[in-house]
Amino acid sequence: MFILITGLLLGGTYALIALGLNLQYGVARIMNLANGEMLVAGGFAAFWFYTAGQINPVVGLIVIAPVAFVVNWLLYRIMLQPLVTRAKSRGALEVDSILATFGMSFAFVGIMTWAFGGGYFNYAFLAQPVEIFSSSYAQNRVVAFVLAVVIGGALWLWLTFTRTGLKLRAVSVNPAAAPLVGVDVRAASALAFALGGAVTATGGALVSMFFTLDASVGVLFTMKALIIIIMGGVGDIRGTIVAAVILGIAETAVARLIDPGLTLAAAYLLFLLVLLFRPQGLFGKARG
Repeated sequence: MFILITGLLLGGTYALIALGLNLQYGVARIMNLANGEMLVAGGFAAFWFYTAGQINPVVGLIVIAPVAFVVNWLLYRIMLQPLVTRAKSRGALEVDSILATFGMSFAFVGIMTWAFGGGYFNYAFLAQPVEIFSSSYAQNRVVAFVLAVVIGGALWLWLTFTRTGLKLRAVSVNPAAAPLVGVDVRAASALAFALGGAVTATGGALVSMFFTLDASVGVLFTMKALIIIIMGGVGDIRGTIVAAVILGIAETAVARLIDPGLTLAAAYLLFLLVLLFRPQGLFGKARG
């Protein structure tokens, strides 16, 4: 039971992180390899708010999420929109975006190292235990899970039942046909990229409450987000959530029963199994 609940708590936070990248790739067609660095930036911001101003990191989200939204919107408009404009095919755009965001990730690491130093950082917030089914869990993990569920649920409702959400889903399904029904593909893509960055930064702020981070650790979270997206299916929110929970439980089981150093290996093993047996994702239909 301990492994199941701990994995569920971790998987909920992973889901929030992967949802951000899924929005960026599923709608804007940008495979953002700097996604993990945006997560670390959100964690740095929460750390700074808490240690310098004694501001609750959850309250700090009121500032962190909007700032991340604006930063990602500007990044898309200034740096990535030209790539979209010149791309002659989806494949060409994916290659260009991977190269561009790969370089961007190094730039972000350099900026964060210059601003905050190269050391590890963490802080004690809601580290007191809470008892669930006769086992103790840190309050910060429970709070992060609850907030991840609320934010993820709100995002799903917004994408499913609002007109703007419908536009984003239309671009995700068929960006070539979306303009025929009055959808501004450029505006929708910029919105999706900015929203995805804000969700990722929010996840970083939540993760910082119980993970030790440093400027260069973002690549690990990018890889985990990619694994979750491939497992769950591109653009599939339901699949992303289920895949994140599976990954969280698998990592917790390996860390608890075998060796904490093998958690990343377990994640890649899951990734390989999905590629071999369910390349269309958990809920996708096999192509004939």
